[in-house]
Amino acid sequence: MRRIMLAFLLTAITAAAQTNPEVQSRAQAATPKPKIVIPAGTTVPLALTEPLLARSAKAGDSIYAETAFPVVVNNQMAIPVGTYVQGQIDTLTRSGWLSSHAQLQIHFTKLIFTTGYTVELTVLQDTDQEMPSASPESTAAATPPPAAGDVIPAVATPYVEVSSRSEVLLDNGSQIEMVLQVPLRLNAAKVAAAVRQSSPRPLTQFKSATRRRPIPTTSGTSDTAIPGTPGTPPTVIPGGPGMPDTVIPGTPGTPPAVIPGSPGTAAVPCPGPPVVGSNPKPQSYRKSFQIASPLRISGIPLVSGSYEVAWNGSSPSAQVEILENGNSVARVPARVVLLRGESPADTLGTRADADGSLSLQSLRFAGEKLALYLDQGTE
Repeated sequence: MRRIMLAFLLTAITAAAQTNPEVQSRAQAATPKPKIVIPAGTTVPLALTEPLLARSAKAGDSIYAETAFPVVVNNQMAIPVGTYVQGQIDTLTRSGWLSSHAQLQIHFTKLIFTTGYTVELTVLQDTDQEMPSASPESTAAATPPPAAGDVIPAVATPYVEVSSRSEVLLDNGSQIEMVLQVPLRLNAAKVAAAVRQSSPRPLTQFKSATRRRPIPTTSGTSDTAIPGTPGTPPTVIPGGPGMPDTVIPGTPGTPPAVIPGSPGTAAVPCPGPPVVGSNPKPQSYRKSFQIASPLRISGIPLVSGSYEVAWNGSSPSAQVEILENGNSVARVPARVVLLRGESPADTLGTRADADGSLSLQSLRFAGEKLALYLDQGTE
């Protein structure tokens, strides 16, 4: 009997020893990995690692760059310097004789850390931060937005001052800003490993792609003087008896001739390097929208009716003004977000507040490829 009990006990211990690692393995797999969430609206400075040539650059071409300055979230490194970034040109307006600037719109497709850890930027990531809700103003609570996936996750819209004579549109090392339009979720452990291996290169190591060289000035040539020739006197041949003399006329002299020299030429400098800056004449926007039921914006109640929103520029941030019958009722900061395509209809995004009311959170406009995400903080 004791032997039977001992055998049973040994079997139970062996089974427990085999089962416990499996349970631990499943528990470890189920444990969520630490994440770093970079908030929407974050700008990431980039330096191009391959140039864009003025004549050949076109929509659809790839963009290659690396981060020129680190991104830090809550005192933790999120994107180290030297992280590779790949993107694609969506639109390109070239410089010309009448305009010395070019405008690009770029969307980015992936981040590649020095360890090979790759983050795709082509889809909206699942994050802990909720996107603003699409408005059913007639309901009591906000609901998830049906159009959240139309936001391009990461974009850049560089405005470039560049001569029409320049062969380079954006040179090696040219700096542009990538804007994260949605929160970006990263694996904290993989980021930490990449930070340990990161080794940024100085911007001085970027070699210009231009092949143009300045043409020096020339002094020209002086006039060339060709002296004239003296004439010859007539020649007289005496005639015979009863014959007159024969006179051979002389030749007239020629005056001196002057061949003008060639004028000098002025020096032809190389076109200045492309300079990325901001548009000095930003476009003004003024859009109408309808509110079907009462909403709030920055704590200010808005009754149902017709309103307008106005702002300047398409940069990532703007100060927008809400107008009713032409009168300002609110001014709030907002993010100007680029979309994948034109919005099919006007859409209001709302947020449910603690007291059960709804606050205006976002605006989309029919036929436009941009949206406004209002920053009202927490009320």
